[in-house]
Amino acid sequence: MTAATTPKVPVEALIRPAEPCVIVIFGAAGDLTKRLLLPALYNLKQSNLLRQEFAIIGVAHTPMSQDDFRSKIAQDIHEFATVPVEDHLWQPLEQRLYYLAGEFQEADTYHQLQDLLTQVDQDYGTQGNYLFYLATASNFFCDIITQLGAAGLVREDNNQWRRVIIEKPFGHDLDSARTLNKSIGAVLEEKQIYRIDHYLGKETVQNILVFRFGNGLFEPIWNREHIDHVQITVAETVGVEGRGNFYEGTGALRDMVQNHLFQLLAMTAMEPPISFSADEVRDEKSKLLKSIIPLTAETVQTDTVRGQYSAGIVKDTQVPAYRSEPRVASDSTTETYAALKLNIDNWRWAGVPFYLRTGKRLAQRVTEIAIQFKQVPSLLFRQTSIDRLTPNFLTIRIQPKEGIHLKFGAKVPGPAMTMDAVEMSFCYNDYFGKIPSTGYETLLYDCMIGDATLFQRSDNVELGWSVVSPILEAWATTSPENFPNYTAGSWGPLAADDLLVRDGRQWLPD
Repeated sequence: MTAATTPKVPVEALIRPAEPCVIVIFGAAGDLTKRLLLPALYNLKQSNLLRQEFAIIGVAHTPMSQDDFRSKIAQDIHEFATVPVEDHLWQPLEQRLYYLAGEFQEADTYHQLQDLLTQVDQDYGTQGNYLFYLATASNFFCDIITQLGAAGLVREDNNQWRRVIIEKPFGHDLDSARTLNKSIGAVLEEKQIYRIDHYLGKETVQNILVFRFGNGLFEPIWNREHIDHVQITVAETVGVEGRGNFYEGTGALRDMVQNHLFQLLAMTAMEPPISFSADEVRDEKSKLLKSIIPLTAETVQTDTVRGQYSAGIVKDTQVPAYRSEPRVASDSTTETYAALKLNIDNWRWAGVPFYLRTGKRLAQRVTEIAIQFKQVPSLLFRQTSIDRLTPNFLTIRIQPKEGIHLKFGAKVPGPAMTMDAVEMSFCYNDYFGKIPSTGYETLLYDCMIGDATLFQRSDNVELGWSVVSPILEAWATTSPENFPNYTAGSWGPLAADDLLVRDGRQWLPD
């Protein structure tokens, strides 16, 4: 049977309701639960992807009765849902909301949780399948998992599954990531651990794999023979939003590069997996990260840039300098901007630089991957008025206005041989309509069906940290002398522009 006649699997056979289960959210009184997790679960309910055999248990420090918790969540869902809330969909979910107040480090909390889970299994037929979501500060990760293990709540018997979702940050550096992996690995099997990166829940990110490997037009030219360089940008207009304490100990490199940007890098540059199964995809990501040429103390000085914003104007609003933000030191040397040049030493990408940048209080909120193709020989145009050929860019826009854009040169109408840049654009909303989403729907659903493709494996995490470790070490040995070095509302430090200019390139204008 040829590929052309291979029968397709019906969509309805692939998209099935999640298995019966209870999702236990540690940190259920926090922002993540009300702003993203509950709205995502509601969207799954609306899409008929949650069974009747489903329930939610919230666990948090805050003293609160079950009725108070249900009332609070009912108010929150009406405020933060991405679609109008319909009573016939919400009420069954509200009836399945439970709450347990307790300390994460105390064994008694988990004994009470075990009793509550048994009751919920009996009431709603959830069959002993449990998904534990750690929506807490990272310092509680080991305590919670250790206590879950001690209480027997992550032991899988009689075809029951037990899975744990861990939010970032997953470690603070390579050593802490290894320690955390070792600690949770003593309690959980790797197949039970789902390290979440919400960027991978975005449709456009997932589309990178389909775009690259499902189109014969692009994959043959996705290599060093045809691509000049790649730019990956994650720019934010917001500041630290009251999280000064957290950000002071983190910075842009730890907060964004090691996870979000490296995930985008891996999906852009990885080799084709032999299937879309979780381990096949994650194997190729690991190979790619291993192929990044390590930075040295010397190359950190030339190939990385750090910045910190001063006061400025963002979206017509005056905003303070980072050092004037609440709970930030007046002489802080924490970077709010990071840019770096990486090289990948493999057959596909040798000689093709990858430029990554991320920052807060920048001119525009945008996440995109821009691929510039190599210039063609210009001899043909020497006797024309065209003195410079238009660079060809393929841009994958992840947010906002998700889509794919191809920029190329075309002749301007008229008798003279002149060229201008034109663009072909595909926008998700235009073709598929706006799909209400928090970005967590796919990730929660995948965890409930046991598909770990979009979650980081332990080696992926450690390899990411191994790339940024030389940068962290070099930056720790010297204090920046020119902070703050970019104005809020700009595109970052001038040194980040120089990172490309000295290679004869420039950041894609936005």
